[in-house]
Amino acid sequence: MNVVLILLAFWVPGLVFGAAIGLRGWTLAAAGPLLTFGIVALGVPVLGDLGIRWNLLDVALWTVVLALVGFAIGFGVRRFTARRHPEREPEEKPARSVRDHVLIGLGVFVGMAVGAVTFFRGTNGIDRVQQGWDAPFHANLVRWIAEHGDARPSTVGTIANLPNQTDYFYPDTYHALLALVFDKAGLTMMPTLNLAVLAVILSVPLGVAAMCRAWHMPPLGIAAAAAVTTWFTAFPYDSLWRGPLWPYVAGVAMIPAMLAIAKLLLKPMGIAGPVAIGVGVAGLTGLHTSIVFVIAVYFILILLAVLFRWEKIDWRRSGPSLIATVVLAAVLGVPLVLPSLYNVGGVTSATWASEATVSGGLGETITFSPMADFPQWWIGIPAIIGVFLMVRHRRMMWMVGAYIVFGGLFAATVSLETPLIHTITGVFYNDHWRIAALVPLAGSVAFGEFTHTVSGWFARKVGSRVKLQPATLGLIGAVLIALVVGGLSRGGYIGRNTARLEINYGDGPTVSKAEEAAYQWLGQHTSPGERVMNDKADGSVWMYALAGVTPVEWTFYGAEPDTEAGYLSVWLDDIEQYPQVRKDLTDLHVRYVIVGKGKATPTAEQSVGVADIVAGPDFHEVFRNDGATIYQIEGQQGVVAAGASPGSAAPHGQ
Repeated sequence: MNVVLILLAFWVPGLVFGAAIGLRGWTLAAAGPLLTFGIVALGVPVLGDLGIRWNLLDVALWTVVLALVGFAIGFGVRRFTARRHPEREPEEKPARSVRDHVLIGLGVFVGMAVGAVTFFRGTNGIDRVQQGWDAPFHANLVRWIAEHGDARPSTVGTIANLPNQTDYFYPDTYHALLALVFDKAGLTMMPTLNLAVLAVILSVPLGVAAMCRAWHMPPLGIAAAAAVTTWFTAFPYDSLWRGPLWPYVAGVAMIPAMLAIAKLLLKPMGIAGPVAIGVGVAGLTGLHTSIVFVIAVYFILILLAVLFRWEKIDWRRSGPSLIATVVLAAVLGVPLVLPSLYNVGGVTSATWASEATVSGGLGETITFSPMADFPQWWIGIPAIIGVFLMVRHRRMMWMVGAYIVFGGLFAATVSLETPLIHTITGVFYNDHWRIAALVPLAGSVAFGEFTHTVSGWFARKVGSRVKLQPATLGLIGAVLIALVVGGLSRGGYIGRNTARLEINYGDGPTVSKAEEAAYQWLGQHTSPGERVMNDKADGSVWMYALAGVTPVEWTFYGAEPDTEAGYLSVWLDDIEQYPQVRKDLTDLHVRYVIVGKGKATPTAEQSVGVADIVAGPDFHEVFRNDGATIYQIEGQQGVVAAGASPGSAAPHGQ
């Protein structure tokens, strides 16, 4: 039931809206999550500014309103166009047989199955805490939105240790969507977060299939491309264990759906293209601002492909759609981008040390194995051959261009450190891992082209000797390729990618099961409005997301030194020496302090005022297990709100 609820949340709003504006078939199915994110991104400021609470019912009504408006506009545009251009015939789409749809569906199923198996094996269960640096921030943000009913970024600064900072910004569309289903139908925090990752993984094969079909790749190639989307380590797995970069991964996963819709700009179908792209741009902006720059590159490359006549267009017919798309993308996207400018310096100033030589970076790009210790030969070699075949067949040349742009950018940033490269990659935090995630999409498409071409060659060679239809022989050739590649890669690199995903899904070191038990104890012995003092370096920043307990230190970075939280982090253990400690504890309503054994990273800087605490007259030990110790601070009993549980007498380990 849990996974069904997450999948419904990702797809249903977008499917309703997409159908209302005229999307159909594979494009509609793939665009569901993209349009859902767009609906959420647009709803966050509108509903928030109107004072409407952010909850499942109100967002559902918002979706219905948008769908009705979209349907009405589409109906009006169709009537107007029919009157003004009665001679214009509707565009005829290439017919696809049931066999073609089944074949594409099988490819999508393989991609989804490999992704799902890798996910379940790599996460070690949907209840397991992701141990990465960014994970608690994402989790805290989901719970904060769910509990406060307001998803506007300007209202969430508290969880970044920046309370009351109204110009605070973080793109929170991903979190706002998950907040709608958190705590529904038994969905606790980690199943909510982990099943959302599964939904994103499942969306990738579907998106690639829709994109390749929209741009007229043969069915066999579409199926092969969709099947291998979840085999590449660089995306999605590296960005799921490292970070984790959940919103960024979701944004990259939506790119194929956006590119499928982009075909409607060359062959317009009412308002579907401009409106879907406009809402999609809003969704991508709300997920992660850098994805908008990626989409801009793709659209520029598609324009170049049109200008070089590799893609056909009727300018007279497409002109109004193109103009409408630019206007809608600006109107719906720019207001969501502007708030992000407050921290643009912090984003672009980030730097990461090079991790490869120039030749090594090029080698990783050529084999579609960015950031890999050993190349993924069995999909990388067919994919690079497929790139040359795409050029030879003039198929999706803009995708070849994207491979050159993003692959070259990755090779440069992973091996070189120059001001120019830092400027170009600034929107990606100058992070080669993020850019690496953009390379496998071209690899999937190129692998599909390789499979289609080699299977066709096989059918021609064998056809003169065997009395079978060419389509059947081509399918046999594809099956042979699948058996060879699948066998050599050991089932689509499931083992390799599972091992990568497992890196940050262990029992610690950031948060162990024992520490989770300590957070639950605090949840039973604290009251609303009460905070718990904690060490910024250990997993206790998770206590809010996992148990609803408000920490003093919200992030691994820690509060600023000139704040109450920052002061306590340094001087708490000197409570009798410095009166300001007692005052700050009272102001923040603190009577408990938790000391965990795990650390976010080996080099994470501890809150020395917490880490140095020992049991004594000022700190009474009230809970201890293998992962954490909880102390009650003497003299702070008065901060307990009415009805709070007196935890001082609780036995250890419960």
